[in-house]
Amino acid sequence: MLPTERLSYSAVSQRPPLRLPGGARMAVWVIVNVEEWDPNETMPRTVLTPPAGGSPMPDVPNWAWHEYGNRVGFWRILDVFDRHDVPGVLAINGKAISSYEPIARAALDRHWEFIGHGYSQKNMQKVADEREDIRKTKDAIRAFTGRDPRGWLGPGLTETWETPDILVEEGFDYVCDWVLDDEPVVLKTRTKPIVNVPYTQECNDVAMMLIQHHKASEYYDRAVDQFDQIYADSERSARVMALVIHPYIMGAPHRLKHFARVFDHIKKHDDVVFMTGEKILDWYLSERPNALAGA
Repeated sequence: MLPTERLSYSAVSQRPPLRLPGGARMAVWVIVNVEEWDPNETMPRTVLTPPAGGSPMPDVPNWAWHEYGNRVGFWRILDVFDRHDVPGVLAINGKAISSYEPIARAALDRHWEFIGHGYSQKNMQKVADEREDIRKTKDAIRAFTGRDPRGWLGPGLTETWETPDILVEEGFDYVCDWVLDDEPVVLKTRTKPIVNVPYTQECNDVAMMLIQHHKASEYYDRAVDQFDQIYADSERSARVMALVIHPYIMGAPHRLKHFARVFDHIKKHDDVVFMTGEKILDWYLSERPNALAGA
């Protein structure tokens, strides 16, 4: 299906209001992307351009740049979550669960939600068998956590024309790739619908630091500005905001404090609740009990 066949246009100002429990007006969820980069393949991203150009292998400096995040950066980030008592969501490559087992164990011990993020860090359009990749990711998460993941985030937000269809057929309840709203939306598939939970390309360290090349403090500035506006928007109807980080980016020593400061600002607001993706999904379906039937 074309994207326009999966959902119709809907103006947020014309929808019935959404209400969060306990008088909260806004939900925030925080996603940590943990990936495994295969040194036998071209690196998904680079911090250094090889002197002679091209894509040499092994690409030690760029592989090591990412690996630092899993060896060191993640543990700095974890301290921030612990200090602020914020629930985390781990978007993880299926293969990374065994390769970086201490990371997965730390997330499991803290009751973080695990969502699928591809079996390895590769565009879904380049995966040889998309269904098998999704299935292997689901199986790896189930084997480690004891339950199937409910959510999916494509590597680099990539999808094929069939991704939402396959996700539903493989038992997933929500996806995060459709970054087009501040409320959950329902997507049609060839079987039953799937919900898209709001994600972000704006408060995302890949966009800010690696593509737009901002200084580290931009993460705090943008996250606070984005929060303040969505908070104002939520006066009439509840909204959702996502914060997205990667250990090799915001876990770098010079960036971490700017991520941590965001929570100081958000926690000044008693009517904002931190949630996981599946809790946002369940809340939304309780507010819109006919949402899936009407897609």
